[in-house]
Amino acid sequence: MDTSRTDPALTTAHDVSIVAAVHDVAEHLPQFLASLDAQTGVEHSRVQVVLVDDGSGDASLSVARTWEHRTAFDVTVLTRLEGGRAAARTLGLAQATGTWVTFPDPADVLAPDYLDRVLSFVRAHPAVELVMTNAVLRDADGSTRDSHPLRGRFTAGDRVLDLGGSPDVFCAGVRSTFFRRERIERGGVRFDPAVRPGFGSAHFAAVYLMSCPEPVARLVASARYEERDLRGRSVPAVYADPDQYLVVPRAGYLDLLDLSRERYGEVPEWVQALVVHELSGFLAAASAASGAPAPAEAVAREFLETLRDIRSRLDDHVIAGYQASALDGTARQVLRWGLLDTPWRSGCAVVEKVDDAQRLVRIATRFTGPEPVCEYVVDGVAVPPTHTKLRSLRYFGADLVHERIVWVPSGAAVRVRCEGSLVEMRDSWPGAAPTFVDPITRVRTPKARETLLGVATKQPRRAAVAARRRALRKLAASPAVRRRYGRAWVLMDRIQNADDNAEHLFTYLRDNRPEINAWFTVEAGSPDYKRLRSGPHGNRVVAHGSTQWLLLMLNCKHLVSSHIDVPVHRPPAVLELLRPGRPKWRFTFLQHGVIKDDISAWLNPKLVDLFVTSTPGEYASIVGDGSPYVYTDKETVLTGLPRFDRLQRTSEALSTQDRNLVLLAPTWREWLQAPRTSFADPRREVRADFLETDYAKAWLGLLRSPDLAALAAEHGLRIGFLPHPNLQPLLPTLDLPTHVEALTFEGAGAQRLFASAATLVTDYSSMAFNAAYVDRPVVYFQFDRELVAAGGHLGRAGYFDYERDGFGPVTRTVEETVATVRADVERGRTPAPEYLARTASTFVLRDGRCCERVTAAIEGLHRPADRPARRVDLDVAEQVPTA
Repeated sequence: MDTSRTDPALTTAHDVSIVAAVHDVAEHLPQFLASLDAQTGVEHSRVQVVLVDDGSGDASLSVARTWEHRTAFDVTVLTRLEGGRAAARTLGLAQATGTWVTFPDPADVLAPDYLDRVLSFVRAHPAVELVMTNAVLRDADGSTRDSHPLRGRFTAGDRVLDLGGSPDVFCAGVRSTFFRRERIERGGVRFDPAVRPGFGSAHFAAVYLMSCPEPVARLVASARYEERDLRGRSVPAVYADPDQYLVVPRAGYLDLLDLSRERYGEVPEWVQALVVHELSGFLAAASAASGAPAPAEAVAREFLETLRDIRSRLDDHVIAGYQASALDGTARQVLRWGLLDTPWRSGCAVVEKVDDAQRLVRIATRFTGPEPVCEYVVDGVAVPPTHTKLRSLRYFGADLVHERIVWVPSGAAVRVRCEGSLVEMRDSWPGAAPTFVDPITRVRTPKARETLLGVATKQPRRAAVAARRRALRKLAASPAVRRRYGRAWVLMDRIQNADDNAEHLFTYLRDNRPEINAWFTVEAGSPDYKRLRSGPHGNRVVAHGSTQWLLLMLNCKHLVSSHIDVPVHRPPAVLELLRPGRPKWRFTFLQHGVIKDDISAWLNPKLVDLFVTSTPGEYASIVGDGSPYVYTDKETVLTGLPRFDRLQRTSEALSTQDRNLVLLAPTWREWLQAPRTSFADPRREVRADFLETDYAKAWLGLLRSPDLAALAAEHGLRIGFLPHPNLQPLLPTLDLPTHVEALTFEGAGAQRLFASAATLVTDYSSMAFNAAYVDRPVVYFQFDRELVAAGGHLGRAGYFDYERDGFGPVTRTVEETVATVRADVERGRTPAPEYLARTASTFVLRDGRCCERVTAAIEGLHRPADRPARRVDLDVAEQVPTA
């Protein structure tokens, strides 16, 4: 007979104990405590709350103490020196007396009927051992979104579920989960402080379930747990900790796999699915677009060995069938095949893009080990690729999967024969997640895929809106509008400003190629709009977002921009007016600067028809074999940036004495961005605590340096501060010294700033290429180099090494930076000979003809490619659907 329920040590004085580890959450804790006070349908005396302050440095403890004395709950507040969440929860658990115990995060919020719904259910189902509640995401404004990564568990409503038969349902943590305290004590289940960061909670839940007779859980979809969405900041922080790679996989994942095999004789699928879920986070973080820092080389190498060990214990069908949360097709291939020693090749070929004008189609195949021999057959004819490259899918410092990308002539039937056998033709990799970047299906298959745009156009619309859209389409097709905007080249830089490559190319076209129907667009009311409208080509400047802009875009032949954010190259307002199908325009990416880092994960999803580069190194990094980019030498051209032409002319007009500006020009960091409210708006707000960041302290320290001020006064120099456009709205609040000029990109003066520089001080900005192009000294002030190089910005380190390839010295401190600037000035405001030599080898096109080359490349987008061919007979039995 089980006497555990009568054991005095397990006497239950409460129905539930709420144990919360509190650490520096004073900003959010009052909301959490208020949500407890607001609980309905429960006796507060039957609820115990244990708050464990884990060495908070803010007012968290004071908030907890104040609440303790005024709430109706039975409250215990404990304090301890900071030892981590696991230790704090363990301390709180020792004080718990409830039948059930749960461990919410004090930054979150509980729905008013949360406890009532859970306790009502467990009374009706006394045999249940574990209860999971429905986590939804809570935004800063208090609104909630049912978009939690594991929301699929609750689509079937409240239910009792045997996890053994539902591998995609597992308990990934404790914050929204209830456990029987008796089971915890009898099973000796504890939070393991070694399994940190990030997995101690899920490890606890899994060990708990393994201590139960059967892994049966109750899913209470009606009990809403509002989880504060802090992922934008927490994910990079977690993956910056080496223990995430060195400790968690072995003490956490391998431990669970071994424990479960010991308990069951094999690893249950729900345990495997939990591990796959965790590994999907590593694979997502390995993307350069994630903002998560990359691990150090030695750490990555050891982690990869552990990852291979973990993979050897996972069943392939579990990885293949995993659907609990996002695991895109590429990550799934890496996990299934990239970690094994056995060579693999994809069982399909993916038609990724079609170029109707050049009558070409882009096809990709993937493999590990030796590359298989593939033959491309178009309408029964074997054709050699017109363009090809070998792309590497690199994770944790290793090329785990390879992708052969080819462009071949298009036709009614496109097929690929791999190692002698025809493979299936698809329009996406199996398991590929839909992307918000391009909601248009380019390639038609026998069973057309439903696109995001297709879904959107099926939604009910107000009659007035639908009527306006019909009227706009009709007006755009009218003879008068077509005469004005037909076959237009639409050029733009940012939506809010100009004076970048697009504006310079626009000016060149109007001055030299008037037969091209070129137009420029920028937001009305912006300083650049007013300037351009009053200029010589003002009648061809259209307000971005206006009705005239919509008519222009509906007749656009070429969209040409220096930026490639979604609102720029796929404007939603225009896509809504298009009937299902691809917009008519070809997109040319002029670039804002010279690419030197790996930003492939950000650029690869974009639909680029022409990709402009400026140096042989940059070009090779995009198109060369082993490159992580999907672009080939078909899309990519080496022309130089259009603005380089004006920069060169401006520089040649200045004397040495005219170069009297010490220009400080830092670039952006992704971690300076406040939480984003809309992806449709390209504006990026700066976080509220900007002045407290290391970034602000370092640059303001340089700007306020008395030594820099003395140097400028000694040599008759000006000091100018040109921050990234995202930071320029903060200029009035920065309390700059009176001798520092606050500069902006407005007014078409940026090129003169670079040409006037006695020296340029930047950090990682491609603006250094501007200064070097006209032989101006450069200093790289890199006080946060390790974090940026690891991937804490938009991309990760690429082909460009600052010491080996840079156009000036790298400095780490304010003092070192000022000393380097002094050396440049005293040398005659010119770079040292070694840097002049690097500039000469980097810029092979300094002839003032960049605009001319770019224009020719855009015009070439409509020239069909030739199709060399030989006839091949195909067995009718081998026929596959046309891509």
